[in-house]
Amino acid sequence: MRDEADNLLLERARAGDAQALEALVERYQAQVYRFGMKMCRDPEDAKDVLQDTLLSMARGIRDFRGASSISTWLYTIARSHCIKKRRRSKFAPRDARSLDTDVLPEGRQLADPAQSPDDTLAGRQVEHALEQAIRGLEPMYREVLLLRDVEGLTAPEVAEVLGVSVQAVKSRLHRARRSVRTQVAPLLGVPTDGPAAPGTCPDVVTLFSQHLEDEISAERCAEMERHLRACDRCRGTCDSLERTLALCRTTGRVAEVPASVQASVKVALRDFLADHA
Repeated sequence: MRDEADNLLLERARAGDAQALEALVERYQAQVYRFGMKMCRDPEDAKDVLQDTLLSMARGIRDFRGASSISTWLYTIARSHCIKKRRRSKFAPRDARSLDTDVLPEGRQLADPAQSPDDTLAGRQVEHALEQAIRGLEPMYREVLLLRDVEGLTAPEVAEVLGVSVQAVKSRLHRARRSVRTQVAPLLGVPTDGPAAPGTCPDVVTLFSQHLEDEISAERCAEMERHLRACDRCRGTCDSLERTLALCRTTGRVAEVPASVQASVKVALRDFLADHA
């Protein structure tokens, strides 16, 4: 749901208030840029996606009636521009930066001055593993994970952005979470190789992911909790998934819009407004 500030800005922007439109751009540009960076995996493409999305917002603001949230509307637009970028660069080689040479977005802070060098290195390794795990997902799984677990949209909102069913979103999400957890878990220090409980262990990764999406019954949930109390291995596996998703919500959302990109977007927006005054 939109807050009152959004409602007021939206009303003014629809009426032709350029300052209100610029204020909306400033409120949402970081979300769009983050999404573009992680979907396109290239700063220049992310810049283009951001600029194209916000100009599309400016062109369509008078017709936007608020059937969905502004975030959902903008992610839908941004996704279409990402798809166009992906089609144009279909045969471009994929980059393979190392941990030592990875260039981070402007304004991004990795190291905590209070941490020891060993802790800082371990944190960088985990973050790098997470970035690489997300980067390595096929686009249809990456976009679901980004929208749901990084940006925090609900499953129905993600379904609206992607134009698919909620069930399709959840199915892709479970697979994406499993893949990312598999790559990140070894660096988290969570034991996942303890003794198993007698009998066959269930697929706790999928079950826990389904639990997060309210897809399993209370009885199945209670059964799963009983198993986890008795099975060190499955309990560690669930803990590693939970920590991986927590990292998605924090580390994955750090990137800020570089000042140079903000300036470029502002110039493009003002040029557009001048041409359509």
